[in-house]
Amino acid sequence: MKKVKVLLAGLLMVPMVALAASPAVSAQYNLSGGTEAAKGEGMKDGVGDANSLVKNVVNIILWVVGILSVIMMVWGGIKYTTSAGDSNKVTSAKNTIIYAVIGLIISIMAYAIVNFVIGQIGTA
Repeated sequence: MKKVKVLLAGLLMVPMVALAASPAVSAQYNLSGGTEAAKGEGMKDGVGDANSLVKNVVNIILWVVGILSVIMMVWGGIKYTTSAGDSNKVTSAKNTIIYAVIGLIISIMAYAIVNFVIGQIGTA
C-alpha cells in the first residue's frame, strides 16, 4: 500500500514538473516559421502542420494504451474470479488489476498533457 501511495504521489508530480518547464516563446515561433517555410507554394494550409501530426500520432498511441489497459482489467477480473481461493492466483490477479488501473490513469494524464502542450504551441 505504501508503494502505491508513493507511485500516485509521483504521478501527481509529473504534470506540475512538465508545466513548470514551459518552452521559450522564441522556440514556438521558430517551429511555426519552419513549418510555414517547408510547406511550399500552392499547398493547402493543413499540409505540413507538425502540431496536428504529432497530436494525432500521440493520441492514437494513447488510445491504444487505454484500450489495452481496459482489456487487462477485464483479464485481471477473470483471473480473480477463476482463482478458486489460491492465494498466489489472487495476488497475481490483484496486481494485474492495479497495474491496469495505473496504466489507464497514466494514459489519461498523458493525453491531457499532450493536448494542452500542443494547444499552447499552436496558439503562439
